Amino acid sequence: MTGAVLLDVEHLTMRFGGLVAVNDVSFTCRKGDITAIIGPNGAGKTTVFNCLTGFYKPSVGRLTLHGREGDHLLERMEGFRIAKTAGVARTFQNIRLFPAMTAAENLLVAQHHRLMAASYFSLAGLLGLRHYRDAERHAIDTARFWLEKLGLADQADLPAGSLPYGDQRRLEIARAMCCDPVLLCLDEPAAGLNPQESARLNDLLISIQRDQGTSILLIEHDMSVVMKISDHVVVLDYGRKIAEGSPEMIRHDPAVIRAYLGTEEDETLSSDIAVTS
Repeated sequence: MTGAVLLDVEHLTMRFGGLVAVNDVSFTCRKGDITAIIGPNGAGKTTVFNCLTGFYKPSVGRLTLHGREGDHLLERMEGFRIAKTAGVARTFQNIRLFPAMTAAENLLVAQHHRLMAASYFSLAGLLGLRHYRDAERHAIDTARFWLEKLGLADQADLPAGSLPYGDQRRLEIARAMCCDPVLLCLDEPAAGLNPQESARLNDLLISIQRDQGTSILLIEHDMSVVMKISDHVVVLDYGRKIAEGSPEMIRHDPAVIRAYLGTEEDETLSSDIAVTS
């Protein structure tokens, strides 16, 4: 990891009454890196995501995003401003495309806010002013770019819900990228994918990291994804961070092996182990 720190999570704690879901977790994500958060079921991974993206307000902790236009304290921001102002985009465990809309429309709707702002909330659009026409053309070009990148240009006018499951997963990631995020948060993007679809997902994420320069934070159970594409891995268990480091370090960490395999023996966490959710 050579990039500057993009996201600094300090002493994050989330309590639900007497239940401590996340307990004093600290880690960093660096610019241009793919950072994975892994751990057994109930480890607190999604709760961390929910705190970062504004669904929960942390009980304790500071979440600092060093964005394009300065620092943002995410724990103090409303969820929609985390996306709009700080530049954090997110996908979920379950696909949340608009299934009746076409693939292209799903990518255009992700750019709705920018189009509305360019139209001065409909006035410029009604009058057909050049400022709005330029923004509309840019939105269409962005949608076309991602459809071509996904190999879905020929299916742009098909309902998103009719696409194969793996293509829907990738389309949802492309929709998030249409928001031009500085940090892309992916919650189990490989869930339900077969090995061929997982390989295409890996190619897409590496391309986003390399070609778009976007930093990625992902939760994932599929170790074949985590170990192949991640620069840095954070491991949670029962709400606490138990390990952090490169994939190779994590693969051989005794605490991680115990958490996943439930054994005291010095076994190796194979790269092809997949822990189901």
